[in-house]
Amino acid sequence: MQQLANQSEMDYQSEIYKDAYTRVNAIVIEGEQEAHENYIQLAQLLPEHIQELTRLSKMESRHKKGFEACGRNLKVTPDLEFAKQFFSKLHQNFQTAFSEGKVVTCLLIQSLIIECFAIAAYNIYIPVADPFARKITEGVVKDEYTHLNFGEVWLKEHFEESKAELEEANRQNLPIVWQMLEQVAVDAENMAMEKDALIEDFMIQYGEALSNIGFSTREIMRLSAYGLRAV
Repeated sequence: MQQLANQSEMDYQSEIYKDAYTRVNAIVIEGEQEAHENYIQLAQLLPEHIQELTRLSKMESRHKKGFEACGRNLKVTPDLEFAKQFFSKLHQNFQTAFSEGKVVTCLLIQSLIIECFAIAAYNIYIPVADPFARKITEGVVKDEYTHLNFGEVWLKEHFEESKAELEEANRQNLPIVWQMLEQVAVDAENMAMEKDALIEDFMIQYGEALSNIGFSTREIMRLSAYGLRAV
């Protein structure tokens, strides 16, 4: 499909666009809901950071309301059942790690993978979003970087004792991101968002996060390669 270059060329009321939007809008709503719940659970694992994590969880809840408004603006009903299934593997892995008290794995899933996935999606979406959603999404992206920063700072401070678990959590969870991107590729393309651009932006965000934590360039290349195993 030929990509639409900018907002002025987009037909936000077309059946193809609105059909894709039912799922993409649901994904961002569910993603913010997952994040809201994950930060509440992280506060139980990291009680010394309960104030900050509670603040982040409330922020995610506000984001969810913003994206619900985006759907209403286009008169689209989000397919939330699809979205729950879309996040089900990451959700299950987070819950398993939480039940085992694995703070490092929980932080990798929420503060790195989910936040980098969200930032990448929003970065690619903003240039082609309708004016209402564009304004909402631009505000959300600024907040997401603070969420990413919390996980980066904590993991950097605990890097040596966390490194082995980070590598294992990466091996288990990064391939899921590729499956998720593949699952949404057609809908994203129908909204003028290229899958290759989504992958590229995600890998840039994720690589920078791993670098900030303490991984070397060679290690980041090795860790990133695990995602390709799902292709």
